[in-house]
Amino acid sequence: MLKRRLKSFKYAGAGIADLFKHTPNAKIHLAAAILCVFFGIYFSITSLEWCIIIIAISMVIVAEAINTAIEYLTDLVTKDYHELAKKTKDMAAGAVLLAAIGAICIACFIFLPKILTIF
Repeated sequence: MLKRRLKSFKYAGAGIADLFKHTPNAKIHLAAAILCVFFGIYFSITSLEWCIIIIAISMVIVAEAINTAIEYLTDLVTKDYHELAKKTKDMAAGAVLLAAIGAICIACFIFLPKILTIF
């Protein structure tokens, strides 16, 4: 039982590694997350602000992982152009975009006032 649980972590780790190795947008999201962590440390944000930033980062990366999984599965099902396959991929990509826009809004609410106090 424990061995199977540990293997599931190994498979999950392989999926995460694949996401950041083969998905250019995931690398962009990771860079943005690192930048937010840097700003969070630099500006000594509150525990509540950290929680909100972590939720926003997680939301975007999870959305990107689900989008990538949907794209892989869609490509497995059909290599030919199909309108429903296109709609499926577009919808999943749109979900990532919405998550990213939400995360950008959160980052602006938290960091812009702090950045503006510098100038």
